[in-house]
Amino acid sequence: MLVLRDPNGLARAVVALLAGNIVFDVLLGAVDVRDLTADGTEDFDPTRFGPVDVNVLLSLSFTVFLATGIVFILWFHRLRRNAEVWAPDLQGRGPGWAVGGWFIPIGNLWIPRAIAVDVWRASRREPYAADGRGELALLNGWWTCWVVGTLVNWVSGQMYKTVDDTGNWTTATQWSVAGYVLDAVAAVLAILFVRRLTSMQHAKANGMIPAAQ
Repeated sequence: MLVLRDPNGLARAVVALLAGNIVFDVLLGAVDVRDLTADGTEDFDPTRFGPVDVNVLLSLSFTVFLATGIVFILWFHRLRRNAEVWAPDLQGRGPGWAVGGWFIPIGNLWIPRAIAVDVWRASRREPYAADGRGELALLNGWWTCWVVGTLVNWVSGQMYKTVDDTGNWTTATQWSVAGYVLDAVAAVLAILFVRRLTSMQHAKANGMIPAAQ
C-alpha cells in the first residue's frame, strides 16, 4: 500500500544546506577573483584568504556539497514516492530512478529533470491538465544552471590539470569563477524549486490548492 510521507523536514534541511553551498561559492569565487587581480606583492599568500586557510575552505565546501547531495536525493526520492500515490501512470520511471538517475554518467544530465517534471505534474491540483505557460520555468532555470555549471567546472578542472604545460592558469581561473557564479545561481533556484514543490505536495496532501497554481 502506498502511503504519503511528509517531505517538509527534508526540505528544510536541503534549503539550509543549499544556503551553505551559496556561502562557500561566494567565498571561493572571491578567492579566485583575488588571485586574478593580485599584483604580485611579497605579502601575497595564495594559500590564505584573510585569516582563513584556503585548503580548509575547500575541504569544508566539499563536505557541505556532499551532504547537500545526499539530503537532496533523499528529499527527491520521497517526493517521487508521493507522486506514485497521486498519478502513477504519469511517472515515466520507477522511484529507484530518483536515486540512481543521478549516478549515471551523461544520463544524469537529463534523467533527474525528466523525473522532476513527472513529479511536478503529479503534485499539482490537476495532474492531467496541460502545462501552463511558464509553469516549468523555475525547474528549467534551475536545471539549466546546474548542468551548465557542472560542465563549466569540468572544463576548469581539466585546464588546471594541464596548467603546467599550457600556462593557461588565468583562463582556468576565469572558468572557475564562472563555475562558482553558476553554482550559486543554481543553488538559489534550487532553493526556490524545493520550497515550491514541497509546498505543492504539502498543500495537495492536505486538500488545499497548491501554492504553484
